[in-house]
Amino acid sequence: MLQPTMLAQWVFVAVAAAADVAGAAFVTKAHQRGRAPLRYFVAAGAGFMLAAAFVRMLPESMQAPHAFLFVLVGYFGVHLFEHAIAPHFHFGEETHSVSELVSMSALVGLLMHTFVDGVAVASGLRVSNSLGALVFVAVLLHKFPEGLAISSLFLAAGAKRRTAILAAAALGLSTVAGVLLTDHLPLLRQYGLAVSAGVTLYVGASNLVPELQDRPGVRIPLSFVAGCGLYLAARTLVSI
Repeated sequence: MLQPTMLAQWVFVAVAAAADVAGAAFVTKAHQRGRAPLRYFVAAGAGFMLAAAFVRMLPESMQAPHAFLFVLVGYFGVHLFEHAIAPHFHFGEETHSVSELVSMSALVGLLMHTFVDGVAVASGLRVSNSLGALVFVAVLLHKFPEGLAISSLFLAAGAKRRTAILAAAALGLSTVAGVLLTDHLPLLRQYGLAVSAGVTLYVGASNLVPELQDRPGVRIPLSFVAGCGLYLAARTLVSI
């Protein structure tokens, strides 16, 4: 019989993986224009992720020795993947045609993100159920645009709808792999949250925020701040 923590872990990771596929299903049916609401969603997700990283993930990860070193490993690891393997990929809207090589490189780069998503959920649950739930919400908020982004790149490269959805499904499976390896590798159990905090900081501060700053008007900044408020609300609800 599954323990409550194990059951929550698999429910969380299954829902998060499904969100990747949901994002791909949406973009394969929707027109490329008129996606302004997604920008607000991404902005709120960035605010939530940074709040979760600074307020809970980083402090909790400091229980392990030399934790900040592993925070840097997570941060610079994603940087190297995105700029050395997938230099043309970003989370925003692609307005130019891309090659199959670029779309595949983007997939390889994102697989690291989604792998650490699984590590983050599993590691957070090992600290406490409330932290695991908060990490899950933070992961879930960027899953839908993540699936949308990778499927958009595959469609722009001329791939069929089925291939675009399978690419997003691969991201979901990578999240599951992160959970599995966290269960069996002591090093991930000890330092997984620190690495995840570094990745979360990179995705939020270095990947999403610069793109949000290029958007005119006040709605995007307000959505970003609202994401931080969402974190506080989620933390309160989980504590209750």
